Amino acid sequence: MTKITGEFGQSAPLVSIIVVSYNTREMTLECLRSVFAQTRQRFELIVVDNASSDGSAAAVAAEFPDVRLMAEIENHGFAKANNIAASHARGEYLLLLNPDTVVLEGAIDRLLDFARRVPEAGIWGGRTLHGDRSLNPTNCWRRMTLWSVASQVVGLSSLFRRSTLFNPEGYGGWSRDSERGVDIVTGCFLLIRREFWKELGGFDPSYVMYGEEADLCLRAQAKGARPMITPEAQIVHYAGASETVRSDKMVRLLRAKVLLIRRHFPRWQRPAGLMLFRLWPLSRYWATRALGRRMAAQTWGEIWRRRPEWWHGWPETGNGPSSSPG
Repeated sequence: MTKITGEFGQSAPLVSIIVVSYNTREMTLECLRSVFAQTRQRFELIVVDNASSDGSAAAVAAEFPDVRLMAEIENHGFAKANNIAASHARGEYLLLLNPDTVVLEGAIDRLLDFARRVPEAGIWGGRTLHGDRSLNPTNCWRRMTLWSVASQVVGLSSLFRRSTLFNPEGYGGWSRDSERGVDIVTGCFLLIRREFWKELGGFDPSYVMYGEEADLCLRAQAKGARPMITPEAQIVHYAGASETVRSDKMVRLLRAKVLLIRRHFPRWQRPAGLMLFRLWPLSRYWATRALGRRMAAQTWGEIWRRRPEWWHGWPETGNGPSSSPG
């Protein structure tokens, strides 16, 4: 059951900004304040609170009575919560914005300008910074391949982070300071036309957490989109605010990546891709143990022991968008 609050005028907004929160009350409030302070284009703001226990929903309702607040009584996860919000959106564009972000210097307006300038991209993103304003390179990724998984398993992507050859998923040493086509725009700051979102079927709810934007972007590319990012639209992304236990976060991430391999690797590469990827936590355990990093080794050891939880990935719900052909 959902409790929806918030009143709206008759004029349609240009963009519907969707924020999905879970136990990030103070960060969510800071995020919403920055949206109002930095955005001049017509927008509506939809907040889905995933049954937070920290008073997030009440705090948002008290400070922002005109925001459309959907106070959920269960935690739907990121993918389904965004789908719920999008079904109520009225804007020409949808902007997915994490609650642990701060909008800087008209970033949403600039991202909309970028979208109008390069409409062929289909999906648009900006540049993300850490809290100290240093680069946070997690705004975009290249798709997984057999080579990228192999580089990860043997540690090359960690040893040579600035190498485009050995760290292909992270785009090597690119500092995100130029407009560029990318495979995946991260869901913390992702703009898409609402009609295209509907055509894609939104996020596949099989991805309870992590991987949903990768799946969306890869399906969009199959329909001719060419996602792009611009350095002109910048936000702070603190990252991981609702994930306090690293092993839990990694188990969810592993489940998502296993499903991505099953869905988006060419069919003949899937067995090898899954075999290699499933060795990654074990290789990290032995590497951190050999380097004397006791706490890291303990974490990776726990993740490996929990492999029955992630080995087969997220279960497919059967009611999501169809996957890309393999």
